[in-house]
Amino acid sequence: MLHPTKGEDGEIQDIDAIDGMMHFITIGWKLFFALIPPAHKGGGVPCLLISLTFIGLVTYVVGEFANLFGCVLGIKPGVTAITFVALGTSLPDTFASMTAAQQEKYADAAVGNVTGSNSVNVFLGLGLPWVIACIYENSVNGAGYFVPAGSLGFSVVVFVVCALCCIACLLVRRWKVGGELGGGANGRMGTLVFMVVLWLIYITMSILQAYKVGGKEAWAGLTFGIQEAECPARYKGK
Repeated sequence: MLHPTKGEDGEIQDIDAIDGMMHFITIGWKLFFALIPPAHKGGGVPCLLISLTFIGLVTYVVGEFANLFGCVLGIKPGVTAITFVALGTSLPDTFASMTAAQQEKYADAAVGNVTGSNSVNVFLGLGLPWVIACIYENSVNGAGYFVPAGSLGFSVVVFVVCALCCIACLLVRRWKVGGELGGGANGRMGTLVFMVVLWLIYITMSILQAYKVGGKEAWAGLTFGIQEAECPARYKGK
């Protein structure tokens, strides 16, 4: 809701221009999510189920819009997935982690929000549809369910390397600063630049590999090696 608030000292804080602008920009989403019942109704179960349903609908809309946007621009679906779709679905986690870092005493909530969100995306968001697809394909067609990875294997390897560098950065901060977050201005800015560079490296390497830039034979050989390690029976004798 958009209205003046009372500060800790009792003074009335008026509405900022940015707050008013964002309110009217997002008014459609606010009206949509106003259909969710209050949390105290039915022990919170209707609120939880309907919230998850609405989040799923919004995620579907974001994914379809991002794919359409990438199609119009002539961008490959894999590149669209790691850029537009990933940004659209992960920016809420970014703001949630920022709020947790500002309000919580420890960094567990901020860091745990990111790792927990990604674990849900990978293990539940990928595993559950895959299990359903396998059961359906086996029951209807009596066959296994297989979808080739394409350039995904290379992107996962690059992501794992960048993730290990990120963990190493957090460990160094714990040793130097005494905590994962905070510290001096130079340390915070340096960590920010380092994390952004890791993300840019991941995006750049994945895009170059998807478009076979920088030597097709080298990329093809690396991708083939990764896919062979993932499914050795399929590539036996090749």
